[in-house]
Amino acid sequence: MQGWGAGHPAAVHFGLSENAEGHPMTVAYSHAHGLGEEQSIWFKLTPLMNQDNPMQLLMNLSEKYGGAFPVNLKNQRVVFLSDVEHFKRVLVENADNYIKYFDGMRPVFGKSMITIDGALWQKIRRPQQAAFHPQMFEEYFPFLMEAIRTKADKWSEYAKSGETVEMVEQTWTMAADMVCRALFDREMPFNPHFIFGMVKTYTDVMNHKEIRQKKTSGEIDEVDNEKAAQAMKHWAEMPDSVLGSAILENRDKTLLSMILEAEADPEFPEFDHQQVVDEMKQYLWAGTETTALTLAWSLYLLSQNPEAADKIRAEANEICGDGEPTWDQVAQLAYTRRVIQETMRLYPPIWCLMRVAAGDDEIEGHEIKKGDKIALCTYIVHHSPKYWTDPEEFRPDRFSPERMKKRTKYSYLPFAAGKRACIGGALSQIENMLALVTLLRRFQPEYVGDVPAKIQSTVTLCPKGGLPFRIRELS
Repeated sequence: MQGWGAGHPAAVHFGLSENAEGHPMTVAYSHAHGLGEEQSIWFKLTPLMNQDNPMQLLMNLSEKYGGAFPVNLKNQRVVFLSDVEHFKRVLVENADNYIKYFDGMRPVFGKSMITIDGALWQKIRRPQQAAFHPQMFEEYFPFLMEAIRTKADKWSEYAKSGETVEMVEQTWTMAADMVCRALFDREMPFNPHFIFGMVKTYTDVMNHKEIRQKKTSGEIDEVDNEKAAQAMKHWAEMPDSVLGSAILENRDKTLLSMILEAEADPEFPEFDHQQVVDEMKQYLWAGTETTALTLAWSLYLLSQNPEAADKIRAEANEICGDGEPTWDQVAQLAYTRRVIQETMRLYPPIWCLMRVAAGDDEIEGHEIKKGDKIALCTYIVHHSPKYWTDPEEFRPDRFSPERMKKRTKYSYLPFAAGKRACIGGALSQIENMLALVTLLRRFQPEYVGDVPAKIQSTVTLCPKGGLPFRIRELS
């Protein structure tokens, strides 16, 4: 077994690591970083992640140290793993030893199933599982299309005005509308652009760092604290505002009806009203965020690869004719699906799966100690030449059926793997396929930002500074 003591060359101390070019880099840890979420790994990793190219830095370290290296964070250790055998061990073979990491998430998601584990997680997930069975997707289809049409009408206005829009905000607001209509059978009762700004204020790790550093140095502006407090106030009010909003069609089977039925079950005391509220928070943010980021990054990649956008239009014209896609046609949109899959390879919304070791273990000869935080770097595996030919190239046909059969298992994990795989992954892909086909046939979104777009890696893989676009309507 290979240990990782202080003298081991693979022990990257928080305070001395390397930059993207491989030169020594000082990453100072100060008390300011610990204010508020003192023990949160996401906050402590921020100086490491706040490099110009944080993913390249991690890929360099992974290559140098054979796919596994620890980062010492004062009194904690994060072990970064980036090999398919590592993923298999943590997510499947010894999954019970690796608990999902929750610190820093509960203020946003409460006690929803995204923040719990074990038997309780299984019990809370069970009544929701049926809402994500593929047979339910046909029922959701007209409501997904209505949300896309609403967004298309707004894009037509932007095309006429010529104004620049930020694409993640555009896709987030559409995805939130999809969740409300399809899963909750409700009109969206809030201004999604306002909520997008409010929740980003709270969940953006860099924003929190800035506030903490100002507070420690005596420079804090009350507006900073007030903004964060207001963000959480509006966020906490969202589920009840949805519950109180107009019902669209009073459908018997929706995700919301399923969780309300669980609340009404006298033999299910764990599923109280707060559980309903917290589960709704999970879908309104976590589900919306991953869908929105994938679609925004897809539009960025298609703007840089216009021939791929033309292929999507051609496929849609061949399959759908002059009309919108029907449910029966969705499965035939093979190239569009491959574009979404390739986007999630290049820009996985969840770039890192974080776990906590419940006990000692050994992974490919590396010693894991109880309490270690385990960072499974899906981004690194997705970009590894060990598993992908020319991994930095945008090539949707990697996901053709023939090539997928040859793919190394666990080399592609946009929705994790094992029992904690994302419950809404399949639905998210359909939402984005419908959005691409419908919007690209009517518009040509033109990216007007820096190339390549910079990455900000917090809990999710976001574009640093956003993705500015202008919308051109096609004749």
